[in-house]
Amino acid sequence: MPFAFHMHAISSSTWLLLLIVQSISIHRRENAFHKQMGLASFALFPLLIFGFMMIIDVSANRFASAENEFILHNGPSFGLGMAIAIAAYLTLYYQALKTRRNVKLHAGYMLATPLILFESPFSRVIEQFLPWMNFIGSEGPQAVQDTIAISDGLGILFALILYFMDRKHGAPWLVAAFFMALQAIVMWFAPFFPELGGLFRAYAQIPLAVTMVAGLLAGVLAAWLGWRAGGVQKQSVKMAKA
Repeated sequence: MPFAFHMHAISSSTWLLLLIVQSISIHRRENAFHKQMGLASFALFPLLIFGFMMIIDVSANRFASAENEFILHNGPSFGLGMAIAIAAYLTLYYQALKTRRNVKLHAGYMLATPLILFESPFSRVIEQFLPWMNFIGSEGPQAVQDTIAISDGLGILFALILYFMDRKHGAPWLVAAFFMALQAIVMWFAPFFPELGGLFRAYAQIPLAVTMVAGLLAGVLAAWLGWRAGGVQKQSVKMAKA
């Protein structure tokens, strides 16, 4: 397997582990440890985005080299899907840091992040073990887009249930639902727009170092802006009390 897949697997799994540890630590009132792990996310998050960018690069190069019929049909769709996932992660993490003084919103934005890529593993589960769930029934390479759209639909349903359970603090789940809906629609229809192929080939010509640095910088910028925005909110609260 290309190194990009290992990088993506390690960074994503570590991110999930961080969320689990953070949830357990705050419920056990281990606030100091929770804060330390929160600071560690500043280093992990850019690497997470870095891994996403590597996956886009692999898909683009496979598409440009016309590796097989499957990638020729789905390559641009995979690239756009991952780009939307990156935008979702940047938005959710930024909001999580901005609202870090509101426990429910902060937790919601952080815990919503795994939903964005739920489609990736579960679409494979549908394809290999639960083919009856593919009620769309497309043929050939397009069938994988069916399973992705259905998986995103399940994620949206889950997010909306959480939203209606607590609408006052439900904004994170609406944000996640929006990005999953966008991802499902764009990915399913992308193969029917040949123009996207040319754009994806052009992307493949961008040096890997450029896209990798762009991913790292995007992650760093989201963390920095989110942290600053959270500090501004604290100052506003203090001024209001004064």
